Amino acid sequence: MKSILAIAVNAAIVAGMVVLEPRQYQQRPLAPGKTIDGLARPCIAPGVVCVNQHAANLPYPFWRESPNGTFANNLADIEIGGVESTSWTQVASANFLVFDETRGRQLLGETPSVDFIFAVSPWALHESPTFVPGLNKIFFSELSPILEQFVIDLNAEPYTLSQFKANPPIYVPNGGFYHDGLIYYSVAGSNATSQRPGIITFDPWTNRTSTLLNNYYGLTFTDCDDVIVDPVTGFVWFTVPYYSWWLQVADTAPQLKSATYRFDPVTGSTVVVNDEMRSPNGIAMSPDRRHIYITDTEAAGQSAPISLDMPSPGVSGLLFNTTGKRTVYKFDLTDHGRAITNKRPIHYDAIGTVPDGLKVARNGWVVTATGNGLSVMDEYGDLIARVQTNFTVNNFVWSDQDDYREVWMVGQGGVGRVRWDLQGQKAA
Repeated sequence: MKSILAIAVNAAIVAGMVVLEPRQYQQRPLAPGKTIDGLARPCIAPGVVCVNQHAANLPYPFWRESPNGTFANNLADIEIGGVESTSWTQVASANFLVFDETRGRQLLGETPSVDFIFAVSPWALHESPTFVPGLNKIFFSELSPILEQFVIDLNAEPYTLSQFKANPPIYVPNGGFYHDGLIYYSVAGSNATSQRPGIITFDPWTNRTSTLLNNYYGLTFTDCDDVIVDPVTGFVWFTVPYYSWWLQVADTAPQLKSATYRFDPVTGSTVVVNDEMRSPNGIAMSPDRRHIYITDTEAAGQSAPISLDMPSPGVSGLLFNTTGKRTVYKFDLTDHGRAITNKRPIHYDAIGTVPDGLKVARNGWVVTATGNGLSVMDEYGDLIARVQTNFTVNNFVWSDQDDYREVWMVGQGGVGRVRWDLQGQKAA
């Protein structure tokens, strides 16, 4: 689901974009004759490495570079000086890192796999992947000035990737959610057409779009980032950060504070449900409808100005602040599905960059796209596993293959597929 924000974190754009590459380090000198093993080991299936005890006790001295938005920093980048670990080198080449072997076996099954399927532009963020079960297709967007978007046809192998233009076209759809035959898009951009940020529906059978929401009592939303639809009430929940203004894909300076909103398509009523986050981004609902999860990704753009007339400190563009919030928050859904209360952090994203795309599996586990891969945690934030890819993953979606055991990832430079035993919620 999410955001223009990952461009800031993952590509250091605006003032000269760069493609994320793994950071290269000079290994610190090793003390002769000193080796240590047992930090990680192959387990469960080919391509899987178990990290023992979450690597909670590393041999000293050790060092890992903080991310700054211009390179991809992974767990394998930990430098261990003074001793040699023959096991830690396995972490870099693994498809899956497992931190809880018992639940990792439940998650992965017997034959897990990660495959790179299509190459796409490394210079643009790719978002809003949405699976349409009746068509067996995945629609996703490129956050750039183009009006054409992408569709993956899964009906025959080899799969095909093609472009399409909605009618009327949609400019910068950032989040996508399938509900009752329609894709609900949260639209982030407003500087190329007469379109304002808001909520638009797309009929994947007819290619027609319809605007549901494009203002808040006459004021303009700065950036409608991610979106979900409550399958029971039909309420549309969406996040509004400042990224579109910072990245100059919106033509109106912020008129509203960054916040999360609830919209009722039946009555047209829009209600703010949380305004405590600097950069609310990913949003997801648990299958039992007891909880909503929202990410705050202020670390990407924490030092960016509200007005383009006021320069950021340091280099131009969105700076990355490693001590800023890059956190998944959990809320209780209350007041008959109308409010979220009892906000608490459950995950601080230290392995990737910021938690962008966010979804909840059928069993209640939380999955987020961050950096070069996906992170999987339980509903309390305990990290279970990490999917590692060769491109920056911005967002992902389950398809109904093998009863929703297949995940498609989209991002900067690639489209990939994960096959495992973790089931997603059914598209309804």
